[in-house]
Amino acid sequence: MVTWLDYDRVAMLNRFRQFWTKVITPIATLLLKLGVSADMVTLVGTIGVSAGALIFFPRGQLWIGVVVITCFVFSDLIDGYMARTSGTSSKWGSFLDSTLDRIADGAIYGGLVLYYANSRAGDSTLMAAVTLWALVMGAVTSYARAKAESLGLKASGGLAERADRLVFTLILAFFSDLLNLPILLELVIWYVAAASTITVIQRSLSVRKQVLADPANAGLDTPPAEPKTD
Repeated sequence: MVTWLDYDRVAMLNRFRQFWTKVITPIATLLLKLGVSADMVTLVGTIGVSAGALIFFPRGQLWIGVVVITCFVFSDLIDGYMARTSGTSSKWGSFLDSTLDRIADGAIYGGLVLYYANSRAGDSTLMAAVTLWALVMGAVTSYARAKAESLGLKASGGLAERADRLVFTLILAFFSDLLNLPILLELVIWYVAAASTITVIQRSLSVRKQVLADPANAGLDTPPAEPKTD
C-alpha cells in the first residue's frame, strides 16, 4: 500500500511539474532572448515575495499579500528552467537560490508576526510569539540539513519540509482573510510551529543515529574514509 501511495505521489508531482513547465516555458524563453539571467529572476522573485509579505501582511491585507507572493513564487520554477536551458546551472546559482529562499521565508513569517503584533489587525501577542517560533524552527530545519550534509551526513525529510510549510500557510492565510475566519490561519501556524519543531528533532536524532553507527568517523578531525574498491 505504501508503495502505491508513493507511486501516486510521484506521478502527481510529475504531472504538476509538466503542467507548469509548459506554462513557464514561453516566459523563460522570452526572458533569455531579452538577456535576462536566471540569477536576476531569482533576485527579483525574492524581492517580490518579500515586498508582498512585508507590505500587505502587517496591515491585515492577507489575501492580497498571498496573491502578490504567489505571482513571484513562480520565479523559482522560471529561474531553474532558464538555468538548465541556457546551460548556466552552477554551484553559485544553487547557493544564491537557497540563500534567497531563506530571506523569502523570513519575510513571509516575519510579515505574519507583524500582523499579529498590529493592534488594528491580528492583535494577538500569543500568535505573534507562535509565528516567531515557527519562523525560527523553519530556519533551523533548513540549517540542520545543511550542517549535516557539510559533515557528510544526511538530515532530510521530516514532518514539515519547506514546501509543505509555505503551501499550507499561504493557502490558509488567503482563505482566513477572504472568508473572515482567522482561526484557519491560527491553526496552520500552530501546526507549522509544532511540525517544524518535530522535524528538527527528527533530523537531529537521524544525525545522532548515523554518528553512533560509525563511531570510527565521529570526530570532526577524522579524515573521510577511503572509497571502497572491488
